[in-house]
Amino acid sequence: MRITIIGNSGSGKSTLARWLAERESATALDLDTIAFEPGKIAVPRPPDDALADVGAFCETHDQWIVEGCYANLATATLRYQPTLLFVDPGVEICLENCRNRPWEAHKYKSKAEQDEKLSFLLDWVGEYYSRDGDLSLAAHEQLFDGYDGPKERLLTRPSPNFEPPA
Repeated sequence: MRITIIGNSGSGKSTLARWLAERESATALDLDTIAFEPGKIAVPRPPDDALADVGAFCETHDQWIVEGCYANLATATLRYQPTLLFVDPGVEICLENCRNRPWEAHKYKSKAEQDEKLSFLLDWVGEYYSRDGDLSLAAHEQLFDGYDGPKERLLTRPSPNFEPPA
């Protein structure tokens, strides 16, 4: 099993990746962990370093799930012919999920620090549909539409029993 999951922040990518990884005994990679300097969520890593890490991850694991908002990093997985899942449940679900998000210890030193950034996150999530660039709906649609391999666009909140297309 090889799966790449893209979508807006709060869409359910990480939750779906966790469910699938647990069920299928696959190794999961959250692209946030390689897009930024360790322990510095606001300090991006050099793009070539992050791309190299994606390739190394895909080469190292037989069964994997890669998830994140970064179209350029997700694109680097496509040469391995994964199933591409585009999670797009709409802005209201994404905002609700962000408001209810548990503490992400790999990104923030505390739940309080994470909560301090919630207002910024909610604004950023809402801008997904109109912004340009790698972290936008337009970039995700372009990646999805251009991929010839197995793929599915999920327009509802993923569930624990979701079965990806073969």
